[in-house]
Amino acid sequence: MLYDLARPVLFRMDPERVHEMAVRRLEAWGRSERVAKTLRARYFMEDPRLSQELWGLRFPNPVGIAAGFDKNAKLVNVLPHLGFGFVEVGTVTSEAQAGNPKPRMFRLPKDKALINRLGFNNEGADAVAGRLARSGARMVPVGVNIGKARRVPNAEATADYLRTFEKLYPYGDYFVVNVSSPNTPGLRDLQARESMEELVRALKSKNADLARAQGARPRPLLVKIAPDLQPKDLEGVVEVARAEKLDGLIATNTTVSRAGLKTSIQQEGGLSGAPLRDRSTAMIREIHAMTEGRIPIVGVGGVFTAEHAWEKILAGASLVQLYTGFIYGGPATAREINEGLVELLAQTGHEHLADVVGTG
Repeated sequence: MLYDLARPVLFRMDPERVHEMAVRRLEAWGRSERVAKTLRARYFMEDPRLSQELWGLRFPNPVGIAAGFDKNAKLVNVLPHLGFGFVEVGTVTSEAQAGNPKPRMFRLPKDKALINRLGFNNEGADAVAGRLARSGARMVPVGVNIGKARRVPNAEATADYLRTFEKLYPYGDYFVVNVSSPNTPGLRDLQARESMEELVRALKSKNADLARAQGARPRPLLVKIAPDLQPKDLEGVVEVARAEKLDGLIATNTTVSRAGLKTSIQQEGGLSGAPLRDRSTAMIREIHAMTEGRIPIVGVGGVFTAEHAWEKILAGASLVQLYTGFIYGGPATAREINEGLVELLAQTGHEHLADVVGTG
């Protein structure tokens, strides 16, 4: 209710400035045990019908915050109190980078969408590793999304990803290889089969080496893909995922398409939110069919309500993530989605969320 009143004022301000304000406020809340306790009582949702174990990790509910919201791992201790069952930080690069020139975030309220061309602005792997090392005990799994530094050519991309992966390895519960942002020139070319094979094999080898040195299991390794892949290219990605035994796929990143928008806007960048919903859900369904449900999928794109999450779960997603839906919906969004999923389970006569994955 309070956020509904505040949103019109916030939406008259620059989106990136509002985001920075929100990060500072949430960071302060995370430092206060009293505030954290209040938030947890109001928003956190844990229900045995929603909890799952994937990759040896326990997810108390299936609703996560997507990479991009907490780029520098400042909020891993407070976002769970807002109801998120897992947190993904990043995208993190091997070195700090400022990203693209401002302005670089744009709201499209008529479309319930955002356009961003941020360009992997982040403090770099060393700074993020240090912050994660100091974050203490975790309520939920924390994933780390890694990308290629802008100045690094694609020919050297594998070595760059390996540097970032090694620095952050001790602190991520799972890792996501981002080869699908439209805002780093040439990055999406790494989704081509040969490039992806090289990158995934190198990361898997490094993963095994680091796990052996620590006497631990290798970290789950996922790849995040674009919604704009042509069918043949998607087939290639899935074939690599199956052949290399990837732990999961995240579908999808933002889109460069502007089809069907009510807003007339010429800004470049990745479009997220409601206009992406149907395309990302269709891609989840395609991946689930191609993999025969053997590779877990995290569904992202246009999730604002429990019904939207349910659609992606029926299509084949075991988990869902949101970013734009959180921006438009406010602090209660994750809890409302989780509560709605419990209601949908009851309405359809299912005992557990895992029972409906890929059944629609």
